Amino acid sequence: MSSRKYSKELVDGPNQAASRSMLRGVGFTTEDFTKPFIGVASTGAKVTPCNMHLNKLSEIVEDSINTSGGKGVLFNTITVSDGISMGTQGMKYSLVSREVIADSIETVVGCLGYDGLITIGGCDKNMPGCLIGMARLNRPSIFIYGGSIRPSKKNTDYVTVSEKVGEFSKGKINEEELIHFEEISVEGPGSCGGMYTANTMASAIEALGMSLPGGSSQDAVSDSKNQDCLNAGKAIMYLLEKDIKPSDIMTRKAFENAITIVIALGGSTNAVLHLLAMAHSIGVKLSLDDFTKIGKKTPVLADLKPFGSHYMSELNASGGIQPLMKTLLEKGLLNGECLTVTGKTLRENLENISPYENDEIIKSFEDPIKEDSHLRILYGNLAKDGAVAKITGKEGMCFEGKAKVFNSEEDGVDAILNNQIKDGDVVVIRYEGPRGGPGMREMLKPTSAIMGLGLGDKVAFITDGRFSGGTHGFVVGHISPEAAEGGVIALIKDGDKILIDANADQLTLKVNDDEIERRRLAWKNPSNIPKRGVLSKYAKSVKSASLGAITD
Repeated sequence: MSSRKYSKELVDGPNQAASRSMLRGVGFTTEDFTKPFIGVASTGAKVTPCNMHLNKLSEIVEDSINTSGGKGVLFNTITVSDGISMGTQGMKYSLVSREVIADSIETVVGCLGYDGLITIGGCDKNMPGCLIGMARLNRPSIFIYGGSIRPSKKNTDYVTVSEKVGEFSKGKINEEELIHFEEISVEGPGSCGGMYTANTMASAIEALGMSLPGGSSQDAVSDSKNQDCLNAGKAIMYLLEKDIKPSDIMTRKAFENAITIVIALGGSTNAVLHLLAMAHSIGVKLSLDDFTKIGKKTPVLADLKPFGSHYMSELNASGGIQPLMKTLLEKGLLNGECLTVTGKTLRENLENISPYENDEIIKSFEDPIKEDSHLRILYGNLAKDGAVAKITGKEGMCFEGKAKVFNSEEDGVDAILNNQIKDGDVVVIRYEGPRGGPGMREMLKPTSAIMGLGLGDKVAFITDGRFSGGTHGFVVGHISPEAAEGGVIALIKDGDKILIDANADQLTLKVNDDEIERRRLAWKNPSNIPKRGVLSKYAKSVKSASLGAITD
Protein backbone atom coordinates (compact mmCIF):
# COMPACT_ATOMS: atom_id res chain seq x y z
CA MET A 1 0.00 0.00 0.00
CA SER A 2 1.27 3.48 -0.87
CA SER A 3 2.52 5.48 2.12
CA ARG A 4 0.81 8.46 0.45
CA LYS A 5 -2.67 6.98 0.59
CA TYR A 6 -4.36 10.21 1.70
CA SER A 7 -2.09 13.06 0.65
CA LYS A 8 -2.00 12.05 -3.01
CA GLU A 9 -5.74 12.71 -3.26
CA LEU A 10 -5.06 16.22 -1.98
CA VAL A 11 -2.10 17.23 -4.17
CA ASP A 12 -1.60 14.90 -7.15
CA GLY A 13 -2.57 15.91 -10.69
CA PRO A 14 -3.52 19.11 -12.53
CA ASN A 15 -6.94 19.32 -10.85
CA GLN A 16 -5.25 19.84 -7.47
CA ALA A 17 -3.14 22.82 -8.54
CA ALA A 18 -5.12 25.21 -6.33
CA SER A 19 -4.55 23.00 -3.28
CA ARG A 20 -0.82 22.85 -4.01
CA SER A 21 -0.78 26.62 -4.43
CA MET A 22 -2.13 27.09 -0.92
CA LEU A 23 0.44 24.67 0.47
CA ARG A 24 3.27 26.47 -1.32
CA GLY A 25 2.10 29.53 0.58
CA VAL A 26 3.00 27.84 3.89
CA GLY A 27 6.39 26.66 2.64
CA PHE A 28 5.83 23.42 0.69
CA THR A 29 8.22 22.75 -2.19
CA THR A 30 7.60 20.71 -5.33
CA GLU A 31 9.58 17.86 -3.77
CA ASP A 32 7.42 17.92 -0.65
CA PHE A 33 4.37 16.96 -2.71
CA THR A 34 5.96 13.56 -3.36
CA LYS A 35 6.49 12.79 0.34
CA PRO A 36 4.05 11.36 2.89
CA PHE A 37 2.38 14.14 4.89
CA ILE A 38 2.67 13.63 8.66
CA GLY A 39 0.49 15.72 10.94
CA VAL A 40 2.08 16.80 14.20
CA ALA A 41 -0.69 17.62 16.67
CA SER A 42 0.61 19.69 19.57
CA THR A 43 -1.36 20.44 22.72
CA GLY A 44 1.22 23.11 23.53
CA ALA A 45 -0.03 26.22 25.31
CA LYS A 46 1.08 28.59 28.03
CA VAL A 47 -2.03 27.95 30.12
CA THR A 48 -0.39 25.24 32.26
CA PRO A 49 3.10 23.95 33.17
CA CYS A 50 2.14 20.56 31.73
CA ASN A 51 2.00 21.96 28.19
CA MET A 52 4.10 25.12 28.18
CA HIS A 53 7.07 23.39 26.49
CA LEU A 54 5.22 21.18 24.01
CA ASN A 55 5.39 23.46 21.00
CA LYS A 56 9.20 23.38 21.24
CA LEU A 57 9.11 19.58 21.37
CA SER A 58 6.70 19.59 18.43
CA GLU A 59 9.18 21.55 16.34
CA ILE A 60 11.84 18.92 17.08
CA VAL A 61 9.38 16.25 15.94
CA GLU A 62 8.50 18.16 12.78
CA ASP A 63 12.20 18.52 11.89
CA SER A 64 12.82 14.84 12.60
CA ILE A 65 10.06 13.91 10.14
CA ASN A 66 11.48 16.21 7.47
CA THR A 67 14.97 14.72 7.81
CA SER A 68 13.56 11.18 7.67
CA GLY A 69 11.88 11.52 4.29
CA GLY A 70 8.43 12.79 5.22
CA LYS A 71 6.79 16.20 5.30
CA GLY A 72 5.84 17.23 8.81
CA VAL A 73 2.95 19.63 9.27
CA LEU A 74 2.52 21.13 12.73
CA PHE A 75 -0.91 22.10 14.03
CA ASN A 76 -2.35 22.78 17.47
CA THR A 77 -5.27 21.59 19.48
CA ILE A 78 -6.47 22.80 22.87
CA THR A 79 -5.60 22.01 26.43
CA VAL A 80 -7.15 23.02 29.73
CA SER A 81 -5.72 22.60 33.21
CA ASP A 82 -7.33 20.38 35.82
CA GLY A 83 -4.99 21.71 38.47
CA ILE A 84 -5.82 25.36 37.88
CA SER A 85 -9.60 24.87 37.52
CA MET A 86 -9.93 22.35 40.35
CA GLY A 87 -12.86 23.05 42.65
CA THR A 88 -14.40 25.69 40.36
CA GLN A 89 -17.16 25.63 37.76
CA GLY A 90 -14.39 25.70 35.16
CA MET A 91 -13.50 22.11 36.06
CA LYS A 92 -16.68 21.02 34.26
CA TYR A 93 -14.81 21.58 31.00
CA SER A 94 -11.92 19.24 31.85
CA LEU A 95 -13.33 15.88 30.76
CA VAL A 96 -15.15 17.65 27.94
CA SER A 97 -11.73 18.72 26.61
CA ARG A 98 -10.88 15.06 25.98
CA GLU A 99 -13.64 14.95 23.39
CA VAL A 100 -12.77 18.37 21.91
CA ILE A 101 -9.14 17.26 21.47
CA ALA A 102 -10.15 13.99 19.81
CA ASP A 103 -12.67 15.74 17.56
CA SER A 104 -10.23 18.45 16.54
CA ILE A 105 -7.42 16.05 15.68
CA GLU A 106 -9.81 13.89 13.67
CA THR A 107 -11.11 17.01 11.93
CA VAL A 108 -7.73 18.42 10.88
CA VAL A 109 -6.20 15.13 9.77
CA GLY A 110 -9.38 14.00 8.02
CA CYS A 111 -9.69 17.31 6.20
CA LEU A 112 -6.08 17.77 5.13
CA GLY A 113 -5.13 14.31 3.99
CA TYR A 114 -2.26 13.51 6.36
CA ASP A 115 -0.91 10.01 5.84
CA GLY A 116 0.38 9.63 9.37
CA LEU A 117 0.07 11.36 12.70
CA ILE A 118 2.20 12.15 15.73
CA THR A 119 0.46 13.67 18.73
CA ILE A 120 2.14 15.34 21.71
CA GLY A 121 0.31 15.71 25.01
CA GLY A 122 1.02 16.65 28.59
CA CYS A 123 -1.95 17.31 30.86
CA ASP A 124 -4.41 14.58 31.86
CA LYS A 125 -7.07 14.73 29.12
CA ASN A 126 -4.57 15.42 26.33
CA MET A 127 -3.41 11.84 26.27
CA PRO A 128 -6.67 9.90 25.95
CA GLY A 129 -7.97 12.68 23.68
CA CYS A 130 -4.98 12.18 21.37
CA LEU A 131 -5.35 8.40 21.40
CA ILE A 132 -9.07 8.52 20.69
CA GLY A 133 -8.45 10.81 17.72
CA MET A 134 -5.66 8.54 16.45
CA ALA A 135 -7.83 5.46 16.84
CA ARG A 136 -10.75 6.95 14.91
CA LEU A 137 -8.46 7.94 12.03
CA ASN A 138 -6.54 4.63 12.11
CA ARG A 139 -3.51 5.90 10.22
CA PRO A 140 0.09 5.14 11.22
CA SER A 141 0.48 7.07 14.47
CA ILE A 142 2.73 7.67 17.48
CA PHE A 143 1.99 9.41 20.78
CA ILE A 144 4.69 11.44 22.55
CA TYR A 145 4.35 12.35 26.22
CA GLY A 146 5.61 15.80 27.22
CA GLY A 147 7.22 14.40 30.36
CA SER A 148 7.02 14.76 34.11
CA ILE A 149 7.81 17.83 36.21
CA ARG A 150 10.48 17.53 38.88
CA PRO A 151 9.48 18.16 42.51
CA SER A 152 10.56 21.36 44.22
CA LYS A 153 13.83 21.61 46.13
CA LYS A 154 11.74 21.01 49.28
CA ASN A 155 10.31 17.83 47.73
CA THR A 156 6.82 19.30 47.33
CA ASP A 157 4.42 19.50 44.42
CA TYR A 158 0.94 20.67 43.42
CA VAL A 159 -0.83 18.04 45.55
CA THR A 160 1.24 19.16 48.56
CA VAL A 161 -0.30 22.62 48.20
CA SER A 162 -3.82 21.16 47.89
CA GLU A 163 -3.39 19.24 51.14
CA LYS A 164 -1.85 22.27 52.89
CA VAL A 165 -5.19 24.06 52.36
CA GLY A 166 -6.76 21.47 54.68
CA GLU A 167 -4.00 22.02 57.23
CA PHE A 168 -4.61 25.77 57.02
CA SER A 169 -8.33 25.36 57.62
CA LYS A 170 -7.59 23.32 60.74
CA GLY A 171 -5.13 25.94 61.99
CA LYS A 172 -2.08 23.67 61.72
CA ILE A 173 -0.31 26.23 59.50
CA ASN A 174 -0.86 29.95 59.00
CA GLU A 175 -1.52 31.80 55.75
CA GLU A 176 2.10 32.84 55.38
CA GLU A 177 3.19 29.19 55.54
CA LEU A 178 0.47 28.22 53.03
CA ILE A 179 1.65 30.90 50.58
CA HIS A 180 5.23 29.68 51.03
CA PHE A 181 4.26 26.20 49.80
CA GLU A 182 2.26 27.78 46.98
CA GLU A 183 5.30 29.73 45.83
CA ILE A 184 7.86 26.91 45.85
CA SER A 185 5.98 23.79 44.81
CA VAL A 186 5.57 24.06 41.02
CA GLU A 187 8.69 25.02 39.10
CA GLY A 188 8.93 24.90 35.32
CA PRO A 189 7.51 22.62 32.62
CA GLY A 190 6.07 19.17 32.98
CA SER A 191 3.03 17.23 34.12
CA CYS A 192 2.27 16.68 37.82
CA GLY A 193 5.10 14.67 39.31
CA GLY A 194 3.51 11.73 41.15
CA MET A 195 1.70 8.71 39.77
CA TYR A 196 -1.25 10.99 39.14
CA THR A 197 -3.39 10.83 36.01
CA ALA A 198 -0.85 12.26 33.54
CA ASN A 199 1.95 9.85 34.45
CA THR A 200 -0.59 7.02 34.79
CA MET A 201 -1.89 7.56 31.26
CA ALA A 202 1.59 8.05 29.80
CA SER A 203 2.64 4.71 31.32
CA ALA A 204 -0.53 3.01 30.11
CA ILE A 205 0.02 4.28 26.57
CA GLU A 206 3.61 3.01 26.52
CA ALA A 207 2.41 -0.40 27.74
CA LEU A 208 -0.30 -0.26 25.08
CA GLY A 209 2.46 0.08 22.49
CA MET A 210 1.52 3.50 21.15
CA SER A 211 4.60 5.45 22.31
CA LEU A 212 8.28 4.73 21.82
CA PRO A 213 10.01 2.68 24.56
CA GLY A 214 10.90 4.81 27.57
CA GLY A 215 8.72 7.68 26.40
CA SER A 216 6.47 7.68 29.46
CA SER A 217 9.31 7.83 31.97
CA GLN A 218 11.30 10.90 31.01
CA ASP A 219 11.44 14.29 32.67
CA ALA A 220 9.94 17.12 30.65
CA VAL A 221 13.22 19.03 30.68
CA SER A 222 15.78 16.40 29.75
CA ASP A 223 18.01 15.21 26.94
CA SER A 224 16.11 11.92 26.91
CA LYS A 225 12.82 13.68 26.14
CA ASN A 226 14.43 15.65 23.32
CA GLN A 227 15.86 12.39 21.97
CA ASP A 228 12.40 10.79 22.17
CA CYS A 229 11.19 13.54 19.83
CA LEU A 230 14.19 13.15 17.51
CA ASN A 231 13.49 9.42 17.21
CA ALA A 232 9.89 9.96 16.20
CA GLY A 233 10.50 10.92 12.57
CA LYS A 234 12.30 7.71 11.63
CA ALA A 235 9.76 5.67 13.62
CA ILE A 236 6.70 7.13 11.89
CA MET A 237 8.25 6.61 8.46
CA TYR A 238 8.80 2.93 9.32
CA LEU A 239 5.16 2.59 10.38
CA LEU A 240 4.11 4.13 7.06
CA GLU A 241 6.39 1.82 5.10
CA LYS A 242 4.95 -1.25 6.85
CA ASP A 243 1.38 0.17 7.02
CA ILE A 244 1.21 -0.45 10.77
CA LYS A 245 -1.87 1.30 12.13
CA PRO A 246 -3.36 1.82 15.62
CA SER A 247 -5.78 -1.07 15.02
CA ASP A 248 -2.74 -3.37 14.67
CA ILE A 249 -1.36 -2.20 18.01
CA MET A 250 -4.37 -1.28 20.16
CA THR A 251 -5.67 -4.82 20.53
CA ARG A 252 -7.53 -6.46 23.38
CA LYS A 253 -4.28 -7.99 24.72
CA ALA A 254 -2.53 -4.61 24.51
CA PHE A 255 -5.28 -3.03 26.62
CA GLU A 256 -4.80 -5.82 29.16
CA ASN A 257 -1.12 -4.85 29.27
CA ALA A 258 -2.08 -1.22 29.89
CA ILE A 259 -4.40 -2.16 32.75
CA THR A 260 -1.68 -4.33 34.31
CA ILE A 261 0.82 -1.48 34.28
CA VAL A 262 -1.70 0.96 35.77
CA ILE A 263 -2.32 -1.43 38.66
CA ALA A 264 1.35 -2.26 39.26
CA LEU A 265 2.17 1.46 39.39
CA GLY A 266 -0.72 2.30 41.73
CA GLY A 267 -2.21 4.54 39.05
CA SER A 268 -5.16 6.89 38.91
CA THR A 269 -8.83 5.88 38.83
CA ASN A 270 -9.12 8.08 35.74
CA ALA A 271 -7.30 5.33 33.83
CA VAL A 272 -10.47 3.24 34.08
CA LEU A 273 -12.53 5.96 32.44
CA HIS A 274 -9.97 6.71 29.73
CA LEU A 275 -8.99 3.15 28.82
CA LEU A 276 -12.66 2.23 28.39
CA ALA A 277 -13.10 5.21 26.05
CA MET A 278 -9.90 4.49 24.11
CA ALA A 279 -10.90 0.85 23.64
CA HIS A 280 -14.33 1.90 22.39
CA SER A 281 -12.73 4.24 19.84
CA ILE A 282 -10.74 1.39 18.25
CA GLY A 283 -13.54 -1.19 18.50
CA VAL A 284 -12.10 -3.30 21.34
CA LYS A 285 -14.54 -4.68 23.89
CA LEU A 286 -13.40 -3.66 27.37
CA SER A 287 -15.48 -3.43 30.54
CA LEU A 288 -15.20 -2.53 34.20
CA ASP A 289 -15.02 -6.22 35.06
CA ASP A 290 -11.77 -6.57 33.12
CA PHE A 291 -10.12 -4.33 35.73
CA THR A 292 -11.34 -6.69 38.46
CA LYS A 293 -10.16 -9.79 36.61
CA ILE A 294 -6.68 -8.42 35.96
CA GLY A 295 -6.53 -6.82 39.42
CA LYS A 296 -6.89 -10.16 41.18
CA LYS A 297 -3.52 -11.34 39.85
CA THR A 298 -1.60 -8.05 39.67
CA PRO A 299 0.07 -6.55 42.76
CA VAL A 300 0.71 -2.86 43.43
CA LEU A 301 4.50 -2.57 43.38
CA ALA A 302 5.27 1.15 43.07
CA ASP A 303 5.91 3.29 46.15
CA LEU A 304 4.88 6.45 44.33
CA LYS A 305 2.83 9.45 45.34
CA PRO A 306 0.03 10.19 46.11
CA PHE A 307 -0.12 7.33 48.62
CA GLY A 308 3.58 6.42 48.38
CA SER A 309 6.82 8.26 49.04
CA HIS A 310 8.44 8.92 45.66
CA TYR A 311 8.01 11.06 42.56
CA MET A 312 8.09 9.99 38.94
CA SER A 313 11.38 11.82 38.39
CA GLU A 314 12.98 9.47 40.94
CA LEU A 315 11.64 6.46 39.05
CA ASN A 316 12.92 8.01 35.80
CA ALA A 317 16.40 8.26 37.30
CA SER A 318 16.34 4.59 38.31
CA GLY A 319 15.29 3.29 34.89
CA GLY A 320 11.67 4.30 34.34
CA ILE A 321 8.91 1.75 33.87
CA GLN A 322 10.69 -0.61 31.45
CA PRO A 323 12.40 -2.76 34.12
CA LEU A 324 8.99 -3.11 35.79
CA MET A 325 7.45 -4.13 32.47
CA LYS A 326 10.16 -6.74 31.95
CA THR A 327 9.53 -8.18 35.41
CA LEU A 328 5.80 -8.35 34.76
CA LEU A 329 6.50 -10.02 31.42
CA GLU A 330 8.74 -12.62 33.06
CA LYS A 331 6.00 -13.27 35.65
CA GLY A 332 3.52 -13.95 32.84
CA LEU A 333 1.44 -10.85 33.56
CA LEU A 334 2.07 -9.05 30.25
CA ASN A 335 1.37 -10.21 26.71
CA GLY A 336 4.81 -10.05 25.11
CA GLU A 337 3.72 -10.68 21.53
CA CYS A 338 1.78 -7.42 21.20
CA LEU A 339 3.00 -5.19 18.37
CA THR A 340 4.26 -1.68 19.21
CA VAL A 341 5.10 1.53 17.32
CA THR A 342 8.70 0.35 16.96
CA GLY A 343 7.41 -2.33 14.60
CA LYS A 344 8.67 -4.85 17.15
CA THR A 345 6.80 -6.74 19.83
CA LEU A 346 6.77 -5.70 23.46
CA ARG A 347 8.98 -8.69 24.27
CA GLU A 348 11.55 -7.62 21.66
CA ASN A 349 11.56 -4.03 22.99
CA LEU A 350 12.32 -5.27 26.51
CA GLU A 351 14.94 -7.86 25.54
CA ASN A 352 18.01 -5.89 26.69
CA ILE A 353 16.45 -4.06 29.66
CA SER A 354 18.30 -4.52 32.96
CA PRO A 355 16.53 -4.81 36.32
CA TYR A 356 16.42 -2.01 38.90
CA GLU A 357 19.52 -1.77 41.08
CA ASN A 358 17.35 -1.76 44.21
CA ASP A 359 13.69 -2.12 45.18
CA GLU A 360 13.31 1.20 46.96
CA ILE A 361 10.68 2.54 44.53
CA ILE A 362 9.45 -0.56 42.69
CA LYS A 363 9.02 -3.29 45.27
CA SER A 364 9.56 -6.98 44.66
CA PHE A 365 6.76 -9.49 44.17
CA GLU A 366 7.74 -10.89 47.56
CA ASP A 367 7.21 -7.52 49.27
CA PRO A 368 4.47 -5.67 47.35
CA ILE A 369 2.71 -2.50 48.44
CA LYS A 370 -0.51 -4.47 48.02
CA GLU A 371 -0.96 -8.06 46.87
CA ASP A 372 -3.75 -7.21 44.45
CA SER A 373 -5.20 -4.13 42.78
CA HIS A 374 -5.92 -0.84 44.53
CA LEU A 375 -8.53 -0.14 41.83
CA ARG A 376 -11.71 -1.83 42.99
CA ILE A 377 -14.85 -2.07 40.90
CA LEU A 378 -17.77 -2.01 43.31
CA TYR A 379 -21.39 -3.01 42.73
CA GLY A 380 -24.49 -2.97 44.91
CA ASN A 381 -27.75 -1.10 45.28
CA LEU A 382 -25.78 2.17 45.24
CA ALA A 383 -23.92 1.27 42.05
CA LYS A 384 -25.97 -1.07 39.88
CA ASP A 385 -23.75 -0.33 36.87
CA GLY A 386 -20.56 -0.08 38.88
CA ALA A 387 -18.31 2.36 40.75
CA VAL A 388 -14.53 2.77 40.93
CA ALA A 389 -12.73 2.87 44.26
CA LYS A 390 -9.08 3.67 44.91
CA ILE A 391 -8.26 1.71 48.05
CA THR A 392 -4.67 0.95 48.96
CA GLY A 393 -5.47 -0.71 52.26
CA LYS A 394 -3.68 2.01 54.25
CA GLU A 395 -7.07 3.26 55.42
CA GLY A 396 -8.52 -0.25 55.73
CA MET A 397 -10.62 -2.31 53.34
CA CYS A 398 -14.10 -1.74 54.76
CA PHE A 399 -15.91 1.33 56.00
CA GLU A 400 -19.43 1.77 57.36
CA GLY A 401 -20.69 5.17 58.36
CA LYS A 402 -23.46 7.74 58.25
CA ALA A 403 -24.06 9.84 55.15
CA LYS A 404 -23.46 13.57 54.98
CA VAL A 405 -25.05 14.54 51.68
CA PHE A 406 -24.20 17.48 49.39
CA ASN A 407 -25.63 18.29 45.97
CA SER A 408 -22.48 19.99 44.69
CA GLU A 409 -18.73 19.95 45.22
CA GLU A 410 -18.79 23.51 46.55
CA ASP A 411 -21.26 22.63 49.32
CA GLY A 412 -19.18 19.61 50.29
CA VAL A 413 -15.90 21.56 50.40
CA ASP A 414 -17.46 24.29 52.56
CA ALA A 415 -18.66 21.69 55.05
CA ILE A 416 -15.27 19.95 55.20
CA LEU A 417 -13.28 23.16 55.64
CA ASN A 418 -15.74 24.39 58.30
CA ASN A 419 -15.18 21.22 60.34
CA GLN A 420 -18.69 19.88 59.85
CA ILE A 421 -17.42 16.40 58.96
CA LYS A 422 -16.78 14.06 61.87
CA ASP A 423 -15.18 10.68 62.41
CA GLY A 424 -17.36 7.94 60.93
CA ASP A 425 -19.04 10.12 58.29
CA VAL A 426 -19.43 9.14 54.65
CA VAL A 427 -19.27 12.33 52.60
CA VAL A 428 -21.62 12.09 49.59
CA ILE A 429 -21.17 14.60 46.77
CA ARG A 430 -23.63 14.04 43.94
CA TYR A 431 -25.03 15.61 40.74
CA GLU A 432 -21.41 15.80 39.57
CA GLY A 433 -21.58 12.93 37.06
CA PRO A 434 -20.89 13.11 33.31
CA ARG A 435 -24.38 14.35 32.52
CA GLY A 436 -25.46 15.95 35.78
CA GLY A 437 -22.35 18.09 36.30
CA PRO A 438 -22.14 18.21 33.41
CA GLY A 439 -18.53 17.15 32.94
CA MET A 440 -17.80 14.88 35.92
CA ARG A 441 -15.55 17.19 37.94
CA GLU A 442 -12.55 15.83 39.83
CA MET A 443 -12.84 15.97 43.61
CA LEU A 444 -9.26 16.79 44.61
CA LYS A 445 -10.26 19.81 46.70
CA PRO A 446 -12.56 17.93 49.08
CA THR A 447 -10.36 14.84 49.30
CA SER A 448 -7.21 16.91 49.86
CA ALA A 449 -9.03 18.89 52.54
CA ILE A 450 -9.98 15.63 54.24
CA MET A 451 -6.35 14.45 54.18
CA GLY A 452 -5.09 17.84 55.36
CA LEU A 453 -7.50 17.72 58.30
CA GLY A 454 -6.11 14.33 59.29
CA LEU A 455 -9.36 12.50 58.53
CA GLY A 456 -8.06 10.22 55.77
CA ASP A 457 -8.58 7.04 57.79
CA LYS A 458 -11.61 8.30 59.72
CA VAL A 459 -14.11 9.25 57.01
CA ALA A 460 -15.07 7.93 53.57
CA PHE A 461 -16.06 9.81 50.44
CA ILE A 462 -18.35 8.74 47.60
CA THR A 463 -19.41 10.59 44.45
CA ASP A 464 -20.80 10.21 40.95
CA GLY A 465 -17.98 12.56 39.96
CA ARG A 466 -14.41 11.40 39.66
CA PHE A 467 -11.04 11.90 41.34
CA SER A 468 -7.76 13.51 40.51
CA GLY A 469 -4.85 11.14 40.27
CA GLY A 470 -3.56 13.03 43.30
CA THR A 471 -6.45 11.81 45.45
CA HIS A 472 -5.91 9.26 48.17
CA GLY A 473 -7.95 8.09 51.14
CA PHE A 474 -11.09 5.93 51.38
CA VAL A 475 -12.77 7.14 48.19
CA VAL A 476 -15.31 5.80 45.69
CA GLY A 477 -16.19 7.59 42.44
CA HIS A 478 -17.78 7.04 39.03
CA ILE A 479 -20.96 5.81 40.77
CA SER A 480 -23.33 4.66 38.03
CA PRO A 481 -26.16 5.32 37.39
CA GLU A 482 -25.36 8.90 38.38
CA ALA A 483 -27.69 11.09 40.44
CA ALA A 484 -28.94 13.08 37.43
CA GLU A 485 -30.09 9.80 35.86
CA GLY A 486 -32.07 8.89 38.98
CA GLY A 487 -29.42 6.56 40.39
CA VAL A 488 -29.77 5.51 44.02
CA ILE A 489 -27.05 8.01 45.00
CA ALA A 490 -29.73 10.67 44.35
CA LEU A 491 -31.94 9.11 47.03
CA ILE A 492 -29.50 9.10 49.96
CA LYS A 493 -30.48 11.18 53.00
CA ASP A 494 -28.33 12.52 55.83
CA GLY A 495 -27.81 9.85 58.45
CA ASP A 496 -28.36 6.86 56.15
CA LYS A 497 -25.85 4.10 56.74
CA ILE A 498 -23.52 3.29 53.84
CA LEU A 499 -21.22 0.26 53.63
CA ILE A 500 -18.10 0.26 51.45
CA ASP A 501 -16.65 -3.25 51.34
CA ALA A 502 -13.56 -3.48 49.16
CA ASN A 503 -13.08 -7.14 50.10
CA ALA A 504 -16.45 -8.14 48.65
CA ASP A 505 -16.41 -5.23 46.13
CA GLN A 506 -19.78 -3.97 47.38
CA LEU A 507 -21.23 -0.48 47.79
CA THR A 508 -24.46 -0.62 49.74
CA LEU A 509 -27.02 1.91 50.97
CA LYS A 510 -28.42 0.20 54.08
CA VAL A 511 -31.98 1.30 53.48
CA ASN A 512 -34.72 -1.21 52.66
CA ASP A 513 -36.04 -1.52 49.12
CA ASP A 514 -39.50 -0.21 49.95
CA GLU A 515 -38.09 3.02 51.39
CA ILE A 516 -35.78 3.46 48.40
CA GLU A 517 -38.78 3.08 46.09
CA ARG A 518 -40.78 5.65 48.09
CA ARG A 519 -37.91 8.11 47.78
CA ARG A 520 -37.64 7.39 44.07
CA LEU A 521 -41.28 8.27 43.47
CA ALA A 522 -40.82 11.58 45.33
CA TRP A 523 -37.50 12.47 43.63
CA LYS A 524 -37.17 15.57 41.47
CA ASN A 525 -34.00 16.23 39.50
CA PRO A 526 -32.31 19.46 40.69
CA SER A 527 -29.62 19.37 37.97
CA ASN A 528 -29.21 22.65 36.12
CA ILE A 529 -27.79 21.60 32.76
CA PRO A 530 -26.92 24.46 30.38
CA LYS A 531 -29.25 24.87 27.42
CA ARG A 532 -26.59 25.82 24.88
CA GLY A 533 -22.87 25.64 24.29
CA VAL A 534 -20.34 22.85 24.65
CA LEU A 535 -21.53 21.70 28.09
CA SER A 536 -25.07 21.38 26.75
CA LYS A 537 -23.93 19.34 23.76
CA TYR A 538 -21.78 17.18 26.02
CA ALA A 539 -24.62 16.49 28.45
CA LYS A 540 -26.88 15.40 25.59
CA SER A 541 -24.36 12.99 24.07
CA VAL A 542 -22.31 11.61 26.97
CA LYS A 543 -22.84 8.06 28.18
CA SER A 544 -22.38 6.58 31.65
CA ALA A 545 -19.03 6.62 33.43
CA SER A 546 -19.31 2.82 33.47
CA LEU A 547 -18.82 2.97 29.68
CA GLY A 548 -15.98 5.52 29.84
CA ALA A 549 -18.11 8.68 29.48
CA ILE A 550 -17.95 8.23 25.72
CA THR A 551 -19.77 10.62 23.38
CA ASP A 552 -19.93 8.61 20.14
